[in-house]
Amino acid sequence: MALRLAEGTAWSDVLARAVTATPEAFGAEVDGITTLHNLVEGDWRAVGQPAPVRTPVDNTVVINLRRLDADAARAAVTHAAAAHRAWAQTPLAERKARVADALDSLTAHRDLLALLLVWEIGKPWRLACADVDRALDGVHWYADEIDRMLADGREPLPGPVSNIASWNYPMSVLVHAELVQLLAGNAVIAKTPSQGGAVCLTVAHALMRRAGLPATLVSGSGEELSEVLVRAPEIGAVAFVGGRSNGGKVAAALLDSDKRHFIEQEGLNAWGIWNFSQWDLLATHLKKGFEYGKQRCTAYPRFVVQRDLVDEFLDMYLPVVRSVRFGHPLAVGDDWTAGDPLPELDFGPLISAAKADELHRKVDEAVRGGAVPLHRGKLTGAPFLPGQDTSAYVAPSVLLAPPGRSRLMHAEPFGPVDTIVVVDTTDELLAAMNASNGALVASLACDDTDEASKLAVDLQAFKVGINKPRSRGDRDEPFGGRGASWKGAFVGGDLLVHAVTVGGDSRLYGNFPDYNSYPTT
Repeated sequence: MALRLAEGTAWSDVLARAVTATPEAFGAEVDGITTLHNLVEGDWRAVGQPAPVRTPVDNTVVINLRRLDADAARAAVTHAAAAHRAWAQTPLAERKARVADALDSLTAHRDLLALLLVWEIGKPWRLACADVDRALDGVHWYADEIDRMLADGREPLPGPVSNIASWNYPMSVLVHAELVQLLAGNAVIAKTPSQGGAVCLTVAHALMRRAGLPATLVSGSGEELSEVLVRAPEIGAVAFVGGRSNGGKVAAALLDSDKRHFIEQEGLNAWGIWNFSQWDLLATHLKKGFEYGKQRCTAYPRFVVQRDLVDEFLDMYLPVVRSVRFGHPLAVGDDWTAGDPLPELDFGPLISAAKADELHRKVDEAVRGGAVPLHRGKLTGAPFLPGQDTSAYVAPSVLLAPPGRSRLMHAEPFGPVDTIVVVDTTDELLAAMNASNGALVASLACDDTDEASKLAVDLQAFKVGINKPRSRGDRDEPFGGRGASWKGAFVGGDLLVHAVTVGGDSRLYGNFPDYNSYPTT
């Protein structure tokens, strides 16, 4: 049976809704494609050179993004600094009221924001809704708690917070962080991720701006804008979420500065399997772990398995991998009618055809080097539209014993590719789990929780789960990383507000050049 797009979900329909909701943020067409404005100097402006952006869903061009140069970005930062000084003097009650207004508007457009995420970054509907809902629910919690968090005399930073985040969680990471930073008395600057999420972020920031919040949204090359968004003296703090390559550049640019920063980078998060027998429990966790194609910094792409358990592990694990559902997130059958649920998938495409091609090359490289392919999924049979471009889609793969020289051995694949390493001793288990010089999360599957707790002490991960995965967390749960996975202040709950304010009696938790300090997790 041929599939079709669910009624009302075509990109043209979704974009029209976005333009109707926030017309001030959209400009004229260039080569037949609508162009976004940048939110600079307090207004939406047609500044910057238009560049086309493609959706990973079917590789079509969906929007033109105006890319600023360094001079335009510098002017935007100067204006944001002036807005910051005024906002920092705004009473907390008024700040909370304006953020509440923004939350009301964002909530009213929740389904639109989620559909934009489906098209722009390929999230299935359920996961797109979850991204929006986590942002809104989280900020509501902070709004209820912010008086207590600032009660010890904490004040806003001396300048606005510059937010540079990857494309995978535009709402629950980027917009969420900005709204909390605003509650704390800081103006905010955000850079639109080049690979996806631009329209969703534009609509969200238009609603924030209507509520009177001092927000700036700029687009452009990271290489072109980094000097301004990271090193400009007016910037009070730099928040970065992304890969180690770009994160390392940001950290290096701040070496000769005392500028507040929190730099979250991916790590090779690992599950260790040792003296374990609860396979049904583990299967549930691992199936959920494939959500969004493991395109997140807290995904688990590495399994370190005790040799005596490899057969039992594979008996559980391979059926889980084969049961993963992926495909076009909006493709439905002829019997679908308005109001029916949209497809229930674990993931859609990767963020781009280029990323899919890169991942295929990494897998091929590892296999040529000696890795054993235990499973290589195919696109055949997945739900796609007739004639659809599927170049950004990757089926799950599982490799046993990737060679030490392969990229998959030491770096996170950021896609549905898992690697399995076999060990004989707990020393080997810990060494294999610590292979990437620090991680955000790790987990141990072990029937003896006391033994697992002793092993966890030597893992180079910020959070360790015992017989369960650990996630970034919400609300009052702290989050950070060990080793190269995190630089600067930790976030989450009170720690996020502390990271974007000054004052109080205690020094910040985090990884700093002169000390490391870790909260209880």
